[in-house]
Amino acid sequence: MLELMKTKFYKYQGAGNDFVILDNRDEHFDGDNVELVASICDRRFGVGADGMMLLQSHPEHDFVMRYFNADGREASMCGNGGRCIVAFARKLGLIHNKTRFLAVDGIHEAVIDDNDLVNLKMQNVPEVENGEDYFFLDTGSPHYVRFADDVDAIDVVKEGRKIRNSQRFAAEGTNVNFVQLRDNGIKVYTYERGVEDETLACGTGITASALCAAIKTGKNEGYFPVEAKGGQLEVAFKRTENQFTEIWLKGPATFVFDGTIAID
Repeated sequence: MLELMKTKFYKYQGAGNDFVILDNRDEHFDGDNVELVASICDRRFGVGADGMMLLQSHPEHDFVMRYFNADGREASMCGNGGRCIVAFARKLGLIHNKTRFLAVDGIHEAVIDDNDLVNLKMQNVPEVENGEDYFFLDTGSPHYVRFADDVDAIDVVKEGRKIRNSQRFAAEGTNVNFVQLRDNGIKVYTYERGVEDETLACGTGITASALCAAIKTGKNEGYFPVEAKGGQLEVAFKRTENQFTEIWLKGPATFVFDGTIAID
């Protein structure tokens, strides 16, 4: 009887956006095995998560972040995932409270503050498409943003899936965000491609929504407090017309539990 390979995993969540993370510095885990990654993310037959990350070594940076959607495919940048893997890197002793790491969209900086909130610097956004009733932009992942008077009245899965599978986006997919302006910030609900469902929070989506709120309200710099279904986050930025720099995503990144996976 063949003995199954066992590997340790760590479960983290950032505002309800949950991830399985593996320390893969020795590259023992095959991230190219789509079915395996998907099975680990399966909420009924696996550990269960919105996505999975591998922390790997790099000769010039503190580490490399590889991110996979719940469908098992390697994906574009995940903001909450980025914050969680920074917290994980500190748990491993790789970093203290500051880091520079490499992700699919380039180098990111991050700082863990005195309240253990992780501040992740996002890539600059050089342009935002301003449509008749929507915005479209890339904050490390593509995001469609639509404002509404009451996001609680929207069927996020139904409407999000319709936009994600529309003729324009069907081939590559897009994430879809519904945003409500409030006196003290914004409220954001997100349908995520790859998960193909609503998630409790989406870091790149919350970032995209805050930048679009800045355009909509004429705000040139500062920050927006953001309410997602999974908790509170914050996005800071500087704006010149439809271009953004100094974008920081701030929020909790919490260790939940760890365990061992048996792999065929």
